Formats: sequence, structure tokens, C-alpha cells
Amino acid sequence: MTQRHQRLTTTNVACGVGAVILALICGVSFGPAGLRWPGVVSNLLAHVHVPGIRSTLTARQNTILWQIRIPRVVLAGLVGSVLSLAGGAYQGVFRNSLADPYLLGIAAGAGLGATTVIVYGEHWGSTSTLVPLAAFGGALVAVVIAYSVASLADARRLNSGTLLLSGIATASFLTAIQTFVQQTRADTLRRVYGWILGRLNSVGWHDVLVILPYCMVAIVVILLHGRLLDVLAVGDDHAEHLGVNAARVRLIVVAAASLGTAAAVAVSGLIGFVGLVVPHIIRLLVGSSYRVLLPLCLFGGAAFLILSDLAARTAVSPGELPIGVVTAFVGAPFFAFILRTTRRTS
Repeated sequence: MTQRHQRLTTTNVACGVGAVILALICGVSFGPAGLRWPGVVSNLLAHVHVPGIRSTLTARQNTILWQIRIPRVVLAGLVGSVLSLAGGAYQGVFRNSLADPYLLGIAAGAGLGATTVIVYGEHWGSTSTLVPLAAFGGALVAVVIAYSVASLADARRLNSGTLLLSGIATASFLTAIQTFVQQTRADTLRRVYGWILGRLNSVGWHDVLVILPYCMVAIVVILLHGRLLDVLAVGDDHAEHLGVNAARVRLIVVAAASLGTAAAVAVSGLIGFVGLVVPHIIRLLVGSSYRVLLPLCLFGGAAFLILSDLAARTAVSPGELPIGVVTAFVGAPFFAFILRTTRRTS
């Protein structure tokens, strides 16, 4: 199926919405707090005023559901959507199916920012407040550095290859600084790695509301550029002949994807493989047109991370696994599968 004949169908959207709804129900119904799923479902239906339905949960259970579990599930869905969408956008910009949201040093920048606050932040105030801010700022600074270095190397026409190499160099440099900072205070290593491996232990709606504006801007901008990413897929020269400014499209999409990714990692830590696995699964199911792929990445990413978070908080209950461990457990074998199929088709 060629890209120009692909359209986002009602069936595609219905399947995506259904997957998210199913994941949401599972995410809020199961966990170590002892809430039984029939009571959770009746509570949810009662809150939307379904006739004849009354909640069977106690006041304590209702508080756990609405102030802890539902915010966490919503946060997982939002972070998963943004990481998946950003991954698909990066793959379109770089015309590389192995690109992911952390390609331009976002992970290294966020890690450096968070590590610096964890190691030295005890003198600056509440680290629980400063860590997300530092991670967000570090991620954006990393992208600015990567773009600036790439512009110095190729100021006239910024291409994907130059930007990719610049991102790798930036990530390596920032990771080296982060390692140095970690070694100055070995007693903080456990907290640092706890953040790096990812977590979604939200205690309320605050994290959702903080990142929501940035995520919405990123989502809208990327979705509006789906058709242009299809044009970019034929190459910069052909895109220019069709009247598309490839450099400008690349800048806008990368900026939007980086903003969304920075916001996501600020509250979740570094959760790997979401932006790689989900776009590939959707590409295998519906084809490679970004007009179809990107909207479905929103649904697929949300469902994937909600279910991953459910596994993280129930697999070793009453303990909890870092969510990055769960996504890596799924993503690493899938990454090997991608490499194998890519080699066969190359």
C-alpha cells in the first residue's frame, strides 16, 4: 500500500480508542491497594451519572482511586502518547526507522539536570520539586546544543545526517559530565539510578497538569505536519521541488517532539523503547504513512505505557519495579527483531 492511498479510517480510530479504554480499565482496576475491579467500574460509571449505578467503594477507597490511581494511569497514558508520537516524528524527520525520542541528547540532558539536583540539591530546596524542573531544562538545553553544533557544521542546509551526528556527540558529552557528577557523591547513586530507570509514582493531579500544556502543543504541531513528513520521506531534494522547505519542517517537528519529550521525562524519568516499539508495531499494522501512523501512535503509546506501568506495580507487589525495566524487557527483544527484519529487507 503506497503512502498517498493511505487514510486514517474510522476502524483505525475505533481500535485505538478501544485499546486505550481497555488499558485504562485495567490500570485503574488492578493494583496492590486492594480495590476490586467491579467496585472500581461501578464508581467510574457513577461519576459519569449512569442511571441506576451507585458506587460500592468506601470513602478511603474512593480517595485512593481518584487521588492516586487514576492520576497515575492518566499520567502514564499522557507520557506514553507523547513518547510514542515523538518517536514516530523523529523517524519521519530522520527517515530512519530506528530513531527514538532521545536521539538528540534529550536523555543525557535530562539525566544531567536531574542528577545535578539529586546530588547537590539538598542545599537548594525541595528536590522533589527541583528534579522535574532540572530534567526539563536539561533536556531542552541538550537539544539546543545539538542543533547549534549541527548549524555550525552545515549552516546553509541543515540535513538529518548532520543533526544525527551532532545529537550523538552532544549526548556523549553530557553523559560524561553526568558520570562525573555522580561520582562526586556515591551515596546518591541509588536515587540517581532510580530516576534514570523511570517511575510514575505520581501522588495526584499536579504532574498531569504541569506537563499537559507542553504535551498538547507538541501533539498538535506534530499531527499537523503528518502530510509534510510523508513528503519528506521521498528525500529533501524531491521535497524542495514540491515546494516544501525541508529544513523548516525538520526544525519545527524536532522542536515540537523535543518539547513533548522533555516534558514527559521531567515527570517520568527516562523510560526507554516506547518511542521505538509502538511506532513500529503500528507501522506493521497500518503502513508507513505518517498521516495515519502519528495519530495512532497517540493511542498505542498510551495503552502500552499504562499496561507497562500496571506490570511494574504488580509484578513484585507490594514492591514496585522501575517502569523502564518493564519497557526494556519488552522493547529489547523487539529491537532485535527490528534489526533482523531491517537487515533482510536492505
